[in-house]
Amino acid sequence: MLRNSHYKPAIDELQNSEKKFFKRRVLLVEDNVINQKVACSMLERLGVNADVAMNGQEAIRKFGLENYDLIFMDCQMPGMDGFETTVAIRAQERERSLSKTVIVALTANAMEGDKKRCLDSGMDDYMSKPISLPGLTQVLDRWSF
Repeated sequence: MLRNSHYKPAIDELQNSEKKFFKRRVLLVEDNVINQKVACSMLERLGVNADVAMNGQEAIRKFGLENYDLIFMDCQMPGMDGFETTVAIRAQERERSLSKTVIVALTANAMEGDKKRCLDSGMDDYMSKPISLPGLTQVLDRWSF
C-alpha cells in the first residue's frame, strides 16, 4: 500500500493554522468582490471575524463604529484610495485618543517605492496580491494575533 506520508507535515501545518486567530476583529477594505470573497474565505479558515468595506468612505464609517484588531487596506480603490483612507483613520485615532490599529497594505504593486509609500502614509505592514493563506498567517502572527 502506498502512503503519502511526505504530505502529512504540510497538511498538519495547515490544519493547525485553522481557527488559530479566533475572535479577532479584522476590517478588509477591498473594492473587488472576487478579492473580497477569496480573502474572507481565507480569514474565516483562520478563525478571523472579518467585516468588509467596499471603499475608503465605508472603511472610515465602519472604523468609527467598531474596534478592529487589524485592517487590511487595498491601496488602489476608486475615489478615496487606501493611502487617503489610512491618513483619515490615523486622524480619527488621534481625535478619539484610540490606540493605533494595525493597518496592512494590500497591493498588486511590488516595487520598493510602493512599500515605502505605504509605510509613509501610516500603514504598518505591506502584503502583495494575490494574497495566500500562508501570507495571511504570517502577517497575523507578526502582529501578535
